Amino acid sequence: MNIGNVKIEGLAALAPMAGVTDKAYRKICRDFGAAFTVTEMVSSRAILFNYKKTNELFDIKGEEPPTAIQLFGDDPAIMAEAAKAVMVENPAFIDVNMGCPVPKIAGNNCGSALMKTPEKCGEIVYAMSKAVDVPITVKIRKGWDKDHVNAVEVAKICEEAGAKAITVHGRTKEQMYRPYADLSIIKEVKENVNIPVIGNGDVTDANSAAKMIAETGCDMVMVGRGALGRPWVFQEINAALRDEVRIMPEPPLSKRLLVMRKHIEDMCRLKGENRAMREARKHVAWYIHGLRGAAEFRRMSSELETLSDLDMLIKAIFEENMKED
Repeated sequence: MNIGNVKIEGLAALAPMAGVTDKAYRKICRDFGAAFTVTEMVSSRAILFNYKKTNELFDIKGEEPPTAIQLFGDDPAIMAEAAKAVMVENPAFIDVNMGCPVPKIAGNNCGSALMKTPEKCGEIVYAMSKAVDVPITVKIRKGWDKDHVNAVEVAKICEEAGAKAITVHGRTKEQMYRPYADLSIIKEVKENVNIPVIGNGDVTDANSAAKMIAETGCDMVMVGRGALGRPWVFQEINAALRDEVRIMPEPPLSKRLLVMRKHIEDMCRLKGENRAMREARKHVAWYIHGLRGAAEFRRMSSELETLSDLDMLIKAIFEENMKED
């Protein structure tokens, strides 16, 4: 499919996740076949203040395209100026966060709170579309709550304002991340717009990706929490949906630990060992989920300070899990 003039290869993209989808993680997911990646959400207002930490969030230099930058905010003019500012990074497209449910975002009339004012959603997309030459996309939710389900309305307004693709998460803001995502709302959006629709919510493997595409008709899926500690999920989805490999087994333990080591080594190279190892602790916990001794290894991962610490942990994990019962 195409997002505007950007050709997208593959059927599964990496969702933007705050504190997770940094440069190192985006790279490893692309290595495993993610169709495109999106930065962590970036404050449009902070961009205009030129903060160093903010600029780091949308640094995509050297990344394999297509990579998108996601912005959040509630003022059309500021969002347009921020879009122009991030063009120094040459993003494939710019995504607008209209779905984040966390209080510090939605409580400031950003993220999913924008869905309470559909007209403003359109104004933001229109202003950004006029400000830059790359496609503008949006990521929305089912609605604000069960009494305000308006994904179709918001999607149509955004399309009319110039959006080139829409990602739909099948839950309301009120539902956060439970219960299961509603696939019917993704189907409704797909039936009511003429631009690509990307389905999001509960895609964790090839089967759930196939189910979402079959039941909604969406053009592709976006994987968020299902990729935590499992960047190879994109390879699995592509193999099943494109290459007709029904079941791709989980990578062996040695490969799993090697991927984890490479990922965290990249984090250290980009951020410095001290900071990176603190941030890596949660990633280690995700990578080792389900392994024998995982509870104790998670405790040990919470104390990681250096790559040498990680190497000792990897040795212990491997030895424990290669024992014969």
